[in-house]
Amino acid sequence: MAFNGYNGYADDAMDGVESSGPKVTVREVEQDRVDFVLQSCSLALANSVRRAILAEIETISIDRVEITTNSSVLPDEFLSHRLGLIPLQSKEVGERMAYTRDCDECDDHCDNCSVLLNLHVKCTQPGTMNVYARDLMVSSGRQDAIGHPIIRNANNTGPLIAKLRQGQEIELQCIARKGIAKEHAKWAPTSAVGFEYDPNNKLRHLDYWYETDAKSEWPVDERNATWEGDDTAADASFDPDAVPSAFFFDIESIGILEPDDIVRGGIDVIQKKLAETIRVLGGAGQGMEGMNGGASPDGYEPAPANGAYSAYNMIPGGGVTPYGTTPYGGGYGSYP
Repeated sequence: MAFNGYNGYADDAMDGVESSGPKVTVREVEQDRVDFVLQSCSLALANSVRRAILAEIETISIDRVEITTNSSVLPDEFLSHRLGLIPLQSKEVGERMAYTRDCDECDDHCDNCSVLLNLHVKCTQPGTMNVYARDLMVSSGRQDAIGHPIIRNANNTGPLIAKLRQGQEIELQCIARKGIAKEHAKWAPTSAVGFEYDPNNKLRHLDYWYETDAKSEWPVDERNATWEGDDTAADASFDPDAVPSAFFFDIESIGILEPDDIVRGGIDVIQKKLAETIRVLGGAGQGMEGMNGGASPDGYEPAPANGAYSAYNMIPGGGVTPYGTTPYGGGYGSYP
């Protein structure tokens, strides 16, 4: 089903009938990219979807690195950082894995909340030896593919981790855990999220700064502009009360989740937030008064016995901020 730019009505047998809810038109789909138009909803809702996709979809990434030997030229912290950015298979992480902080089966890590990956390589020949993501060996007892490195390049190597010269060696163990990009960008499922509305600036939300000619210095996205119709004449009518109703998304995945799973994940995050809001408004959350009542403002951890929070507390499993106990973290050792 196709839709006409700004009016939010279906362009088929439903002509003349107002849309009863948000509508999506998928314009282009690739292995790691999806381009779609969201219509018949508010700017606030569309932007909420964008923010949820960027920061709150659950994925898995290397969170702790225990280094036994590292005689490469890379410092331990540098090596840990590179390992943390290796994309790992994250399909169904939200349903199949628990957060380490919430795991009832272990105190540190187990197959229910983490994936173990080992790396042991040594260069024994003259010259340079490349160490790739394919050299990471998954040693956990999980039966699914969660946590396995994403390898798609033609040489079947995956991302480059380090380079070793003769005699140099790396031996380490990685613990991959579930998290979200709000905590660290390594858990982000996307490399970019394009978001645009009103490409022809009919609503006058933007006042372009330009030197000589705004139209040439601020080129519009022709595809999006054509979708809404090119009505940009200088004397075109302007309605100050008009609101946008077509929002253009272009989402690029890094490969750990398929584009449709990313979109579904963002919508699921919003649904859960709304459900929790309704639950609390219905009385389920009564008795929790946040910072005034001594309960954790985040609702994840119990308040300290004295009802006060320290400035910062670097404790494995999360920290305490002036605003309450954070729900994130759970790792220690060398952080990626």
